Amino acid sequence: MPTRGYATTPYGQMHYAETGEGPAILLLHQTPRSHDEFREVQPMLAGGHRVIAMDMYGFGLSASLPAPQTIEAMAAGAYALLDALGIERATLMGHHTGAAVAIEMAAAAPSRVRELILSSPPWTGPEYRQSHADGPSVDVAETAEDGSHLTELWSQRRPYFPAGRPDLLDRFIHDALAPGVDPAEGHRACARYVMEDRIGKVEALTLIIGASDDPFALPNVEVVRAHLTAAARVEVAVIAGGRIPLMEEKASEVAALVTAFVTAPGR
Repeated sequence: MPTRGYATTPYGQMHYAETGEGPAILLLHQTPRSHDEFREVQPMLAGGHRVIAMDMYGFGLSASLPAPQTIEAMAAGAYALLDALGIERATLMGHHTGAAVAIEMAAAAPSRVRELILSSPPWTGPEYRQSHADGPSVDVAETAEDGSHLTELWSQRRPYFPAGRPDLLDRFIHDALAPGVDPAEGHRACARYVMEDRIGKVEALTLIIGASDDPFALPNVEVVRAHLTAAARVEVAVIAGGRIPLMEEKASEVAALVTAFVTAPGR
């Protein structure tokens, strides 16, 4: 079982869960989740690796990040956690928003990234930023006295979660309601991120994982691959039947891909 802790950083305390020993893998979640998104995957990756799932800066039990939030600030918070834990180099694995944070980390400090794993990455180019200028279409619900905002948050996400798994939506709602978390602000941070100016600086060997039934992220797989022009090599795999909650729903498939990638000969 992972152990949990807090690391003191210049940005405040960062909360994380850790298991395993060896080269570090840092797991970065989507908006507005927490380290809990990797509950199933994390222990599967721990054979031969020190696997750290953090609550990103501004999420979960980590320090609050005032609005307007940025991907750059989240990346700085993640590096601050690695610094506090004495980790100079790590494999970075991010899902959805976490993938954008991983891209920024790899662009900002290429020498600190062993490998890069981008699961269902966004592409926040000019068209994306323009289409999201008025805010996100999910995770927006004004707090109501009768509690109807809770069912509103649930109903916005329900079409993208597997039938018969209300437990996964329970976990999502728990994270969306964490103290100090604005469920929509992480989406706004993505809409502020000028990814096309940063992704060409990524040098790391990269694996992109797509989810076949994720209507938002799957079209980005080839776009992101095409823009990783300086990466040592880019590999792509698409998980059949995967949706937005890919880490929970297809944990064994994700873990198998990641394990094969980070343990390949020559790594």
